[in-house]
Amino acid sequence: MTGGNLTCSQMVAYNRDMDNIFKALADSTRRQLLDQLFVKNGQTLSELCDRLEMTRQSVTKHLLLLEEAGLVIVEWHGRNKLHYLNAAPIGEIYDRWIGKYDRHRVEALRELKSKLEEDHHV
Repeated sequence: MTGGNLTCSQMVAYNRDMDNIFKALADSTRRQLLDQLFVKNGQTLSELCDRLEMTRQSVTKHLLLLEEAGLVIVEWHGRNKLHYLNAAPIGEIYDRWIGKYDRHRVEALRELKSKLEEDHHV
């Protein structure tokens, strides 16, 4: 795909997925849950609740939004439901919204370095 040209149906799906990710990341509690999973992946609901001052039901609601956004993946191990961080959607945000701006800054710094080296050698 070049130039970001998407058909209407692809754009709708893309926006809906991105909207869910941004919505999930907009809440500080959900970001805190993601941070906890980054430090120790594969935690149970009880483990995640131990570090938050809220009810299990509230934490469960936050985790469901993270799952819907694809930021958390759940696996059952016997009777234990383990939550895992899925960083791929965050990588997509980086590629789409952050990386392209960083790229320009890095290129500008390279050009500045080259120009300064040229001027210094002359």
